[in-house]
Amino acid sequence: MKKVYIFTDGACSGNPGAGGWGVVLKYGRNEKELSGSEPLTTNNRMELTAVIMALRALKEPCEVELTTDSKYVCDGVEKGWARSWRARGWKKADGKPALNPDLWEELLRLLDIHRVSFVWVKGHAGHPENERCDRLAAGEYMKLKG
Repeated sequence: MKKVYIFTDGACSGNPGAGGWGVVLKYGRNEKELSGSEPLTTNNRMELTAVIMALRALKEPCEVELTTDSKYVCDGVEKGWARSWRARGWKKADGKPALNPDLWEELLRLLDIHRVSFVWVKGHAGHPENERCDRLAAGEYMKLKG
């Protein structure tokens, strides 16, 4: 299985507001950047979208080390929250609806294909790839703002 390093970030101008996401994929000496935007979204949706788009870009099952500054994404996967929400019909333990079930469903599907370990880093703290992804994400939502 190929070992791929992925770095992701999502950003929003207003929450909800114009949003962007950025991804850096690294495999050996190869690097690829991906980014995109949505006109009306939330920061958490952009964080999830970044991870989904990164995993969709892989052409075969891979071992992935995925670095993100999103506790929402890391905890949702690593603490098993998303799988529990899905098992309860997209309801949280308190019975309230889980947010972003469409994106969580897609992420869980992709996690069944790839072997992914998550690494959390503090955002805006000088991590080179995280800063790079943040610039990509912000650049995307700035395009929408004109």
